[in-house]
Amino acid sequence: MPNKIKIQAQIQSKIDMVWDAWTNPKHIVQWNFATSDWHCPAATNELKVGGKFSTTMASKNGEFSFEFGGVYDVVDYPSILAYTLEDGRKVKALFESNSEGVLVTELFDPEDQNPKELQQAGWQSILNNFKSYVEQLE
Repeated sequence: MPNKIKIQAQIQSKIDMVWDAWTNPKHIVQWNFATSDWHCPAATNELKVGGKFSTTMASKNGEFSFEFGGVYDVVDYPSILAYTLEDGRKVKALFESNSEGVLVTELFDPEDQNPKELQQAGWQSILNNFKSYVEQLE
């Protein structure tokens, strides 16, 4: 996977809580955005192989919004989610329990409109929001 972009976060929580926060729309809308001037007003998730998911990311000022979605290729509770985005790119999320909690790793195909560093920073920011959200649930 040499062309994949990799991001990670160590989350101080139990695997079941991490999985639920990652996959449950009531949680997804609380963390799935990169900066505080954006939000996630809607999320749906059909958590099964062949199931579809969609999230709406929108600027809080109402000027911009977009849908982010795909179809699951692998759903292996509680360790692996793999999916294909609507544009054909592949993503894999790995959840590994360890003595510190759960290490979340995402590997994804970059798109060709933005520099890889910008994509990595944006996805990492969302993952950091996820980490903060889950850790405050404990």
